[in-house]
Amino acid sequence: MDQTSRILSLRDVASQINSGGDLETILQQLIAGACRHANWALGSIMAIDAAHGYAYVLARHDPTLLQRPLPNKWELAMSPSLIALQRNEPVYIRDARASEEFPGYQKEAFERDYRTVLVMPMNCEDFEGRPMVLSVIARQVTDVNELDLAFLGMITHLGTIAVERERRLNDARHAANSLQKVLGAHSTLLRHVLSDGSVYSLSKMLTDMLPTPLVMIDFTTNQVIAGKSPALEYYDNDQWQKSASSGLAQQLIKFARENAEQGGNEEASLLLRDENQHLTLPVRIEALTVDMQPVGALLIFRGPYQFNDLEKLLLESGCFALSVQMMRSFIRFRSETRTRAELFFDVVETRWRNADDIYQRAQRLGLDFKNPQQLIIINFPNTTAHHDGDIVDVERAVSRITHQLAITAGLIAIDGGFICMIPAGAGLSSEKIDKLVRRIADDLGHHFDEQPLVLASDPCQSLEDYPSIWERSNRMIRIARSFGSTGALSSQGFGPLPMLVAASDARDVKNFVHESIGAIARHDQENGTPYLETLSMFLREGCRNQACADTMGLHVTTLRYRLTRMQELFGIDLETANSRFAIELAIRLYDVIRNPETGKSSL
Repeated sequence: MDQTSRILSLRDVASQINSGGDLETILQQLIAGACRHANWALGSIMAIDAAHGYAYVLARHDPTLLQRPLPNKWELAMSPSLIALQRNEPVYIRDARASEEFPGYQKEAFERDYRTVLVMPMNCEDFEGRPMVLSVIARQVTDVNELDLAFLGMITHLGTIAVERERRLNDARHAANSLQKVLGAHSTLLRHVLSDGSVYSLSKMLTDMLPTPLVMIDFTTNQVIAGKSPALEYYDNDQWQKSASSGLAQQLIKFARENAEQGGNEEASLLLRDENQHLTLPVRIEALTVDMQPVGALLIFRGPYQFNDLEKLLLESGCFALSVQMMRSFIRFRSETRTRAELFFDVVETRWRNADDIYQRAQRLGLDFKNPQQLIIINFPNTTAHHDGDIVDVERAVSRITHQLAITAGLIAIDGGFICMIPAGAGLSSEKIDKLVRRIADDLGHHFDEQPLVLASDPCQSLEDYPSIWERSNRMIRIARSFGSTGALSSQGFGPLPMLVAASDARDVKNFVHESIGAIARHDQENGTPYLETLSMFLREGCRNQACADTMGLHVTTLRYRLTRMQELFGIDLETANSRFAIELAIRLYDVIRNPETGKSSL
């Protein structure tokens, strides 16, 4: 073939290649043009997967009339393709039947009746990133000169240009499709928010859209919504979703809240503990905020997968949509909470004129001021920061306990605490009320890591009773707080003496008790002696030896010995009325400031 014919052939090859509409057609036109215009009988284009040791046939030109199954995968050890790629130069096998270097070609040369093989490297990759080679075959032994190699190299180069063009077009189509999906997902998320959908359904949409495992946490409702499992070797997807919303929920909420309050958007390690194992997972925290206040968090579990730019855009859209949806829940929650609290304080601060108006407002909010009520007042510990999620947990705990005890309750969240209104009387015994108070203190103690103060007030028979009973209950709580008490309080334990003490400085009261009977109390605690009990009973019985001994079930001689030892050890003087009054007062105050849960004082 002369030079002019070769140049014209190149033009024809280029036209044929460009007529293809996809990669498969382009490769098929390329190998057909190479065989036809360079005078080769057969040919193929192969992708080389060096990592797995195979060459895969992408396109084949075989004009023989005999149809037979041909191999589409070759072991690289039996193929010259890898050598052509490594050297970036053609591999020429003059007679494949006689060459033992490539036994695969030698065997097939006899089966398919061919002799010469030429393998040309292509400086391009297929859509899977695998490098490609072009292989042509002659049925007879054919000599190949430099001009032949240059001509076939030019055809190969034209094919490389077409393949690279198609790759770029494919990448552009893929990017356009991805962008369209992201924009569609963004629109879907916003439509969901505008239609006032739930946080749960919005979270499920986002976990389905993104490839990496996510956990969404709503601080307002303490809701945990999990997607795919970040540790399939420990939890499948169903197990992970159930565990995240139940057994692991408190750990996830605590971790998310601590990190979100520090600003979020940080990489951290999440340690999860359950009954079977301890698991540490790398995670990124995206804080979800309303007016700079955290209302939730998105936990993104890191792994081998990295977000591309479009997925990052989708993640930002998802965080925005979640923040908007949570803002609605947050405002609704705050509004309802504030409305109940406002009504309650309108009553206890006597900011009302018409009782019927109060009754109607209360009925709309699920409260009852018309019938006698008793207040269960919960005062949160001062040692921990409080969040809206705490109110949710308290409300759930109190609702669960009142339901189990078959008690109808109206619940009110206030600053630093919670109020549970229950019907006064109605068959509720004092023992059942005490049980309710203790149950609430015990259950909430697990949430706060310290028991709150819980007090049952006197019954409120009418609206006029609420202010005085509320003030008295608060006074009792202030007394208990001043002396370091926690847990369930008994209103019977607060007589006139504690009310007077409340007007005094707690430090002065403690100093007086310490100087009067502190040594006796510590001695009893450390040695198990009954000196303080004996002294209290002796004073209660009017300092009469026989009456005190009978009450305590002691012999009068034993009683006299104890009194003598107290005088020797602690200098107790019971001779004058003033000294007896001082000691009895100190014992009464000691009973007031002693922690009812532990039986110990802070002396």
